Amino acid sequence: MGSDIFEFSINGLKIIIIFMMMVQIVPLLVWVERRGSAYIQNRFGPNRVGPLGLTQLLADAVKFLTKEEFVPQGSYKFFFYLAPVVALIPAALAFGAIPLSIPIQVEAFTMMGRNWGPYTFPFQSFELGLGVVFVLGASSLAAYALLLAGYGSNNKYSLFGALRASAQTISYELSMGLSIVGVLLVYNTFNFTEMVAQQSGPLAFKFLGNDLLISWLPNWGIFYQPLGAILLFAAFFAETNRLPFDLPEAEGELVAGYHTEYGGFKMNMFYIGEYGHMLVASALMTTFFFGGYTLYPWLTPESLNQALSSFSPTQASLITAFSLHLVFLVKVLFFLWIFIHVRWTLPRFRYDQLMDLGWKTMLPWSLVNAIVTAVIIVLMRSHWS
Repeated sequence: MGSDIFEFSINGLKIIIIFMMMVQIVPLLVWVERRGSAYIQNRFGPNRVGPLGLTQLLADAVKFLTKEEFVPQGSYKFFFYLAPVVALIPAALAFGAIPLSIPIQVEAFTMMGRNWGPYTFPFQSFELGLGVVFVLGASSLAAYALLLAGYGSNNKYSLFGALRASAQTISYELSMGLSIVGVLLVYNTFNFTEMVAQQSGPLAFKFLGNDLLISWLPNWGIFYQPLGAILLFAAFFAETNRLPFDLPEAEGELVAGYHTEYGGFKMNMFYIGEYGHMLVASALMTTFFFGGYTLYPWLTPESLNQALSSFSPTQASLITAFSLHLVFLVKVLFFLWIFIHVRWTLPRFRYDQLMDLGWKTMLPWSLVNAIVTAVIIVLMRSHWS
C-alpha cells in the first residue's frame, strides 16, 4: 500500500474513488438505458422528475433504500443475504485491476518540514503483473451470487434461474477463455499496461522475419484478432446475463429468475453487480482490442509529454494521466452503449439455442482462432530463407 503515510493515504483514497466511480456510473447507465430504449421505441422515457428526467435516479435511490425489509418464509437467510454481497464484490475487484490511464509520477517535495517522494501512483486500485488472470478469476465468481440467490430464496423459479445461470456461465466461459488465448499470444504478456503500450504506436508486425509498418493505422489488437474480438464480445453478453442471453432472469418464464424474491437495497446490489460486469467487459474490450487509454497518434503518453514540456514533471504527469483517462472512458462508454442498444434490438434466445450457440458454434470457432493465431505467429515471426 505504500512506504509512508502519504503514499498509504493516497492509495487508500484511490481504491475508494475507483470503487465509487463504478457504483455511481450505474444510475447514469440506468438513465441512459431508459432514455435509449425510449428513443429506439419512439417513446419519451423519464422526462418528468427533473431536467430530462435525471433526478428520477434520486427518486429510485430513495425507493430502494426505504422499501420494507422482506425475507421469504422458509428461505435460507444466510445465503439469502450473502448473495447480493457476492454479486457486488467480483465486479469491484475485477474493475480495480484494470489500468484506467498511465501511472501518475509525483516528484519529491517538502511538506510539514519533511521531505516526501518521489512517488509513482498507478491509475488503478491495485497493480498486478498477472492482471488478465486475476480479472478472469474474480469475474467468474459472479456465478456464485446467482447460485446463492436461487438456493437461498427457496423458490422454484429462483432455483431454475440459478441453474440456468450456472450452466450458461460454464458454457460461455470456455469460449471466452479461448478467445483471450489469441490475444495473449499476440501480446505475449498477461500485463494490461504492457498490452496498452504495444498498441500506442503505428500498426507494426513481422512477416517472414521482416518488419512491416503501416503508419496511418494504430497498432490495435482488433487488426490482429478480429474474430477473437467478436467471439469475446458475444461471450461477455452471456457472462453478464444481458439480452439476448438473459435466460436466468427471463420474466416470461421464471417471473424474474434468481432475484424473484429480492427487493429494495438487496435488489439494487444485484443491479450494481450486473452493470459493474458490463463496465469490466467494456474496459477489457477497450484494453485488448482498441488501444486502451491511448489514441494514436494524437493522444499518447509520448505526444502529451512533448506538448506539456513547459509544465513541471508532476503537473505534466497529472494532465497526461487524466487526459488519457478521458480517452479510456469514452471508449468504455461506447461499448456500454452497444450493450444497451443490443438489449432493445435483439429478441431473447430460447435456452436450447443459447446452449447450441455456446457449444456448437462459439467454442469450435474460439478453438480454431487460438490454433490459427499460434500458427500465423510462428510463420510471421520466423525468418524463412
